[in-house]
Amino acid sequence: MSSKKLTMEKIFHSFYKNKTVLITGNTGFQGTWLTLWLKLLGAKVIGYSIDIPTQPSMFELLNLESKITHIQGDIKNLEKIKLVIHEHKPDVVFHFAAQSLVRSSYDNPIDTFHTNILGTANILESIRDCKTTKVCVVMTSDKCYETPMDGHSCKEDDKMGGSDPYSASKGSAEIIVSSYQRSFFNENNDCGIVSTRVGNVIGGGDWAKDRLIPDCIRALIDRKPILIRNPHSIRPWQHVLEPLSAILWLIIKMNHDSKKISGGWNFGPDLQSKDISVKEVVTQILNEWEGGELEIVHTESPLYETKELRLDSTKAFKILKWNTILSVKDAISNTISWYKEFNNNLNNIEKFTIRQIENYVSKAHEKNLPWAKNT
Repeated sequence: MSSKKLTMEKIFHSFYKNKTVLITGNTGFQGTWLTLWLKLLGAKVIGYSIDIPTQPSMFELLNLESKITHIQGDIKNLEKIKLVIHEHKPDVVFHFAAQSLVRSSYDNPIDTFHTNILGTANILESIRDCKTTKVCVVMTSDKCYETPMDGHSCKEDDKMGGSDPYSASKGSAEIIVSSYQRSFFNENNDCGIVSTRVGNVIGGGDWAKDRLIPDCIRALIDRKPILIRNPHSIRPWQHVLEPLSAILWLIIKMNHDSKKISGGWNFGPDLQSKDISVKEVVTQILNEWEGGELEIVHTESPLYETKELRLDSTKAFKILKWNTILSVKDAISNTISWYKEFNNNLNNIEKFTIRQIENYVSKAHEKNLPWAKNT
């Protein structure tokens, strides 16, 4: 075993080594990064996903299906989820499966509600009587909050809500989590459940429609101008490894004191960091790619989109001693370097992705973050 492999398995207090971990939505963008990282940590991963959501697919590029137990299934199918959990008896459950696009939720609101609300209830109902599952993390969204009208930085105890179907479904999922926590996951149940709300996550391997980075990359590869609708919109941009490190660390803290840690958690960039607009993100992408052009589309969209969205992650900074590693500019740089590697040297993409995780861990170790210590 190489020293890097040994070090990787020892971070997060060696908690994940030989643990059985279930990930719903494991074929998605964040689910794929989490799956790969957990494999490097020595976990036994069970994946549950309805399909391969995009082409290209990072999950397929990394050949992860051959390295885990991959189960095809719908999160809306309660009986199948119960069967999977009963058979595999996971120690930890990550619920990432979702309809995750705002604009798609306008096209198909009913499916969005079924997937994001009923799917969340199904996973919690399935683990309610599973004695082996000790921790469950439900990923919702920074858009679960009632729309802030003044650029307010959302805190965990702010009102749930949402103006569009996607945001409403995520606010509802949060209420479902809170309900199950109060009703079932209390002194009569050893399993701790927690919800996480993360910012606008970027990173290599995202090919979803109507997301800024994938849309930019498709335009650049096709040698077309990058079209943007809302150049001045502000989002809490962060690299995908940032919230994943927070969630992996949160589970360890939950395992020690689930009653104190249970509830909702924000994981976003430090509020002291400079706000970066959509136009500024695209401008850096063009510089990193060393080519292409930007075109602002002046059309009025009937679909409501929040102009400014910020997360207050003070709770995580203080209680978990977690913090972000990469600046927004570094996050964009890492993201574009991944896509350039994909475009120029596809056969090396698995090694390149693993190296990005290793480099991130090294930076966290240099900053002396508690999860990155070789203990």
